[in-house]
Amino acid sequence: QVQLVESGGGLVQSGGSLRLSCAASGSKFGLYLMGWFRQTPGSQRELVATATSGRTTYGDSVKGRFTISRDNTKDTAYLQMNSLRPEDTSVYLCYAYDASIGQTYWGEGTQVTVSS
Repeated sequence: QVQLVESGGGLVQSGGSLRLSCAASGSKFGLYLMGWFRQTPGSQRELVATATSGRTTYGDSVKGRFTISRDNTKDTAYLQMNSLRPEDTSVYLCYAYDASIGQTYWGEGTQVTVSS
């Protein structure tokens, strides 16, 4: 069982920056696809970013502002969020996908609030 623990959320003014972290347990971190979704009440989960060891992808709404990275030596993924906007306000959820067994793991989420 993989456990994911997010941190780094909080309140920031529009135009500001935050960096989220997602620490994972387990010994296969380097093999997982890692990523971030976000979700606000009453809405569907929105893909923010994903990262394998060699490739990153981003949702259209965050391209050019957010950067996903991972440190396989620390079993941690990061989401650097710059130029934040009020519409980025959401709960940000980290996930890990183990393709070898087709299993997805989720963190509990961290709240990001951007004030105008």
